[in-house]
Amino acid sequence: MDSRIEQFEVKMQKSVESLAAEYANIRAGRANPHLLDKITVEYYGAPSPLQSVANISVPEARVIMIQPWEASLIKEIEKAIICSDLGLTPSNDGKVIRLVFPELTEERRKDLVKDIKKKAEAAKVAVRNVRRDANDSLKKLNKSSELTDDELKSLEEKVQKLTDKYVNEIEKTMEAKSKEILTI
Repeated sequence: MDSRIEQFEVKMQKSVESLAAEYANIRAGRANPHLLDKITVEYYGAPSPLQSVANISVPEARVIMIQPWEASLIKEIEKAIICSDLGLTPSNDGKVIRLVFPELTEERRKDLVKDIKKKAEAAKVAVRNVRRDANDSLKKLNKSSELTDDELKSLEEKVQKLTDKYVNEIEKTMEAKSKEILTI
């Protein structure tokens, strides 16, 4: 791989990874502990990730159980979950907090799929923007005589192949997540 287009491939890869991270936060009616990744709890005056102050497990398909290492944290954890955009109501028995995921309605599933497609389209646009930036920088190198016309054409073709590869990856990721959401 030419070092002049390597940096652009890294940017395209980051777009795909970012999309995968966004998809991990979309709940499909099943309990996924990664939904809690962005939640922080006030612990000794400092915001701490939920995973660092509690044990998180999935005892059933639609239940996440959070067991804080200190019982005094239960109220803080509940507050953090309620303030988050998860749309779940925690219940606790004094020792553990349970998050129960309701079954998704057909309409909600279709809305989620629309959202998934929108996010995929945004990721594709990001990849195409990287392609444009790569081609612009290659054309500048050509104008300043650092690249021959043949080298420019060859590198532009490589950039296009990379773009196709990552757009294809985004498509596959989108289809897999849509299928997961629509599967009851």
